[in-house]
Amino acid sequence: MTTNDAFFKEITEGNTFKGEYITMGSAILNEQPIKNAYVNIPLKTLNRHGLIAGATGTGKTKTLQVMAENLSEKGIPVLLMDIKGDLSGLAKPGENHVKIDERHEKIGLPFTAKSFPVDLLTLSEQDGVRLRATVSEFGPILLSRILDLTDTQSGIVSVIFKYCDDNKLPLLDLKDFKKILQYATQEGKAEFQEAYGRISTASTGAILRKVVELEQQGADLFFGETSFDVQDLTRIDNEGRGYINILRLTDIQDRPKLFSTFMLSLLAEIYTTFPEQGDSGRPELVIFIDEAHLIFNEASKALLNQIESIVKLIRSKGVGLYFVTQNPTDVPEAVLGQLGLKIQHALRAFTAKDRKAIKLTAQNYPDSEYYDTATVLTNLGTGEALVSALDEKGRPTPLAATMMRAPMSRMDVLTTGELSELISKSKLVKKYNETIDRESAYELLNEKIKLAEAEAEKEAERQKESKKKAPTRRKSTAMNPIVKVLTSATFIRSVFGILTKVMKK
Repeated sequence: MTTNDAFFKEITEGNTFKGEYITMGSAILNEQPIKNAYVNIPLKTLNRHGLIAGATGTGKTKTLQVMAENLSEKGIPVLLMDIKGDLSGLAKPGENHVKIDERHEKIGLPFTAKSFPVDLLTLSEQDGVRLRATVSEFGPILLSRILDLTDTQSGIVSVIFKYCDDNKLPLLDLKDFKKILQYATQEGKAEFQEAYGRISTASTGAILRKVVELEQQGADLFFGETSFDVQDLTRIDNEGRGYINILRLTDIQDRPKLFSTFMLSLLAEIYTTFPEQGDSGRPELVIFIDEAHLIFNEASKALLNQIESIVKLIRSKGVGLYFVTQNPTDVPEAVLGQLGLKIQHALRAFTAKDRKAIKLTAQNYPDSEYYDTATVLTNLGTGEALVSALDEKGRPTPLAATMMRAPMSRMDVLTTGELSELISKSKLVKKYNETIDRESAYELLNEKIKLAEAEAEKEAERQKESKKKAPTRRKSTAMNPIVKVLTSATFIRSVFGILTKVMKK
């Protein structure tokens, strides 16, 4: 058996599964693709999370696009974080091209141009389905971690939430939260102190400054109603294809705090609301986080711990998380160790530090008698990648340098007119884009303060009136005229003079 035959047999046997799978491309040996040596990923292990990495321009985005398309065709919904704004083309079919035809001829797969069901979501003022969540839905623990508060400050936030629960004050947006913080150390100081103990003005001031920092990154647009129902991410169209939900993030690249806040709240909500999946053989939802370093670079230690915990637990809900970034070192080791699928595009060795990073990256992949992994990593062409997946029993599949298939949808963005047309047809836009500002903690506390002030004014007026009507109790200091005459020195001397004359007689 020739080397090519042995390689073909190993790849074919290692990528044959009982259940459903998606095909990424065909394996490469000695820099040449081996026709029909398909590299497959079983649906059963797609909830084991994954990584798509590689230098700029090596094809990461197209790989993400291919995975989203194939998952949609299998009836699996997808959520894509579109930081660069180049994924909207999934809504339109691609076009045949001589280079695409050549690539697919080498792979052994037919190429068919297709469009896919797409909804555009937004966290900001961009057009699309507005994503929102209320402060109450975050809860005190998650909110404290996002704000990176101390234990003392976190305790105050818990007291604030408890007070609002006890007094039926809805915490919907940041305006509500700021108002109750101010109320706790001003008008409601005595009330809080009696029920929960003294709250430090310095601590509430520090919390307020953290909230303002979050607002400056656009979080005031995110907190509020109508809250997004994560079940709407799992929709299937009339043809049985899963919806591809594209979150447009092109205008918040410089606001990583908002991005982290959204991601953590979304994952927490999914983990809380999705039922336990068990061994179903396919995921309920697959999430791709492009430019994943934006989450990890700016995250506090508490936030990182929360992300790591959710990554470990959320797979039981049938949800797969896929991080897309330039270098695997962008992802913390605790998270990297949880990733079952690794698709590594080319890395470039321009410096000694780069070469060291490539050697470390090569050690994350299974050994192969057909590849020097570190060398292959620097020799891969555009649209080629090292692929290591898990089979249906959770074992690594044979390592394969892979010529990736081309996306079936458009490899370019939609025009402004096409975007408007897509958004106008969305059912979710009609559901979520109406701004609601119902009576909540801000309005109720303002009303409470007004009533208290009005009552205080009435009390002051009553006291003023009662003072006017009360009888005077002070005795007059003015002397009676008769008494004044009788007690005068002249009158007394006259009386004594008369008495003396009478006694002499």
